[in-house]
Amino acid sequence: MTEERWLSVDEIAAHLGIKRDTVYSWINERQMPAHKIGRLWKFSRGEVDEWVRSGVRDKGDEIPNPDNS
Repeated sequence: MTEERWLSVDEIAAHLGIKRDTVYSWINERQMPAHKIGRLWKFSRGEVDEWVRSGVRDKGDEIPNPDNS
């Protein structure tokens, strides 16, 4: 059983194909699953992928599906 490692803002942005500023916006405006550890935001790839698959949308912006990369 392999444990999933936590991803940084830059890593989750690269995974989703978005800019890091968009990650911060989605945390605040769309309740993107994120965990603050001290001053750093960390992400579970599985939680974020599930959040994307759930179809969370706001203001008509499209969230890319990481499975279609």
